[in-house]
Amino acid sequence: MTLGQKQRRFSLAIANLILAADRMGYAVTFGDAYRDPRLHGAIGEARGYGHPRSAHKMRLAVDLNLFKDGVYLTGGWAHAPLHDVWDAMGGAPRIAHDMNHYSFEHDGMR
Repeated sequence: MTLGQKQRRFSLAIANLILAADRMGYAVTFGDAYRDPRLHGAIGEARGYGHPRSAHKMRLAVDLNLFKDGVYLTGGWAHAPLHDVWDAMGGAPRIAHDMNHYSFEHDGMR
């Protein structure tokens, strides 16, 4: 699968994940979605925050902020039900220290 094909598949999967979150009673906003190379460096270059080979730079990762009844849920526990959905969609495995991160793996990056 080409990178472009994977990016399109990822975009649809994120849309479906957000719809699933809505059905579960969550409100969702985007956190870190795309890391522009003009600010964060090219893939493999460490500039700014984050990993030099971040999937965010490849448009294959997004961080989602969850809200319930207008309250921002800061604990990673709140993402567990969504990660179950994400896993079923073929998303990359969850990262314990970064539970609001949803990605597709590509060339070893997630």
